[in-house]
This record gives sequence, structure tokens and C-alpha cells, in this order.
Amino acid sequence: MQDDFVSLFAFNRWANAKMLDACRQLTPEQYLAEPMPGWSPVRSTVFHIAVVTELWLRGLTNDPDDQIPVEAEHTTVADAERLLDRAYQRLDGLLAALTPQWLATPITLRRGGRTATLPPWAVLRHIVNHTTYHRGQVASKLKRFGIPQAESDMVYWVLEQIPQSK
Repeated sequence: MQDDFVSLFAFNRWANAKMLDACRQLTPEQYLAEPMPGWSPVRSTVFHIAVVTELWLRGLTNDPDDQIPVEAEHTTVADAERLLDRAYQRLDGLLAALTPQWLATPITLRRGGRTATLPPWAVLRHIVNHTTYHRGQVASKLKRFGIPQAESDMVYWVLEQIPQSK
């Protein structure tokens, strides 16, 4: 089961890197602008992915840090990448220590006055599912700015991992 999470998060990092590469094609003004009236900026969605990923991982590592980065202080794609890298560092330590028993044993997570008791396997899968959902939103926003989003479905990651016959 540990290998499953290692590969799942390797895919997630790969897909996030593709998303960030596409975001780098935006001008700074486009990154901060609404792609159409009523839609949040690309920055807001990318920032959300990074922050929520780290918050869930803080809960899994029992980190009491309640500080949440401020979006207005993270105005560039490089800022979002640094936030994601920080979450990935936390994840790397967690993935190395996974056991089937730990994954299956519910833990109580507390953040911002909310409490939830969940098995870690569900939280880890949720992180990837949540990120995939919001990457789709980013792709739609990028399209509004005329920026093509690279294929980031899991099957394309798998195809890159397995040599293909021509």
C-alpha cells in the first residue's frame, strides 16, 4: 500500500509541475486577473492547491502550526511553487514512514475550530483528488487566456514511466 501512495503522489507532483509550467506562460497581470468576470484569478486557485495540501499534511503529521500563508503575499508562480515544495518536503517524510496499520487507524484532525476523525489513507487520497479537481479549474482559466494546458491525466504520467513500443 505504501507503494500506491508513493506513485500517487509522484503523479500528483508531475501534474502540478505541468500546471505550474503552463502558468508561467501567463503575464504577471494575467496570473493575478480574473480570467472572466466572476472567476477567481489563476493565482487564487494555485495558491489554494498549495495551502490546502500543506494544511492536510500538517494534520497528518500532528503539526499544531495554525499559521496560514496570506494569498496577497504570494503573487507569482514561483511563490506558489515554493509553497508546494514545502508541502512536498513534509510529504516525503510521511511517505517514508507509512505502515498499513497507521494508514488504517483513524486520527482526529483539528484546524480552525473544526474537527474530523479520518483514517490517513482517506486524507492522502483526498489530497490528490482535491488537487486534480482544482488543476482542472486552472486549465479552464488558462484556456481563457489562450494558454494550452499540457495533458496531466494520470495515464499520461504512467505512459511516461513505462517504455512504449513505437
